Amino acid sequence: MKKFLFLAICLLAVVGSVSAQRYDRRYPPRRVVRRPPPVQERYDRRQNDFWQPKVGLAGGVNFSNTVDAYNSDYSTSTIAGWHAGLTFDVPIAYPLSFAPEILFSQKGYKAETIDGTFKQRTNYVDIPLLAKFRLVPGFNFVIGPQLTFITSTRNTYDNGFNTISEPEYSYRGDKSYISGVIGVGIELNRNVELRGRYAIDLDKNYSNSSAPDYRNQVFQLGLGFKFQ
Repeated sequence: MKKFLFLAICLLAVVGSVSAQRYDRRYPPRRVVRRPPPVQERYDRRQNDFWQPKVGLAGGVNFSNTVDAYNSDYSTSTIAGWHAGLTFDVPIAYPLSFAPEILFSQKGYKAETIDGTFKQRTNYVDIPLLAKFRLVPGFNFVIGPQLTFITSTRNTYDNGFNTISEPEYSYRGDKSYISGVIGVGIELNRNVELRGRYAIDLDKNYSNSSAPDYRNQVFQLGLGFKFQ
């Protein structure tokens, strides 16, 4: 009887061990994959995006005026224009990257004189050579010089009776200038950026017309589209 009982216990132990092994094979333990929280995941993605060189398009509106127009008879005011062109973003060392651009840009001003209204609109090719700092993910600051080349100028005179519009063909001095640029950018999403810039000429523009010598100052507001 004791031997029979001992054999039964051994048999039950073997059956239990085999059943446990089959269960373990059929139902392996779950692996828990811990993912970072959504905010951290977005931060890591933007951090990695920094190291990818980018090419893009930018465009928007210009609000331009003049400074240092040394003539008390002139009271200049702002006129609107537009800008558009190519942008580049080359990472150097986080959070610094090199951001050159090639832009077509309309500038100018309007002046009320004793003879009527004078308006000058000048078309430029601007080449900003900017240092770009990513202050926080989704927000950046730019600063640097800008090479500016005049392509054409048109002057408009309005004395209240007649309006005369004519191109200006000659200039005193060079047709190229150096400007200073500062601005900010806000990433609306991975490929679209809201841009705000301020640029001012560091040299005076010399005019052959009745307008005084001046320096352009331009406020720009636009959108940038990045391709990676």
